[in-house]
Amino acid sequence: MHCVKLLGQRLMARDFDRQVAELQVRIVVLNGYTALGIPVTEAVG
Repeated sequence: MHCVKLLGQRLMARDFDRQVAELQVRIVVLNGYTALGIPVTEAVG
């Protein structure tokens, strides 16, 4: 929840459906950053 709040404390949209879409976009952005931070391990040998 802390990371979601880093992208903004408030929702800009007034309509409920647009608020849902706005939150979904924030989640996609956070998942993208998480995917970038996961190391790729390869077997050596």
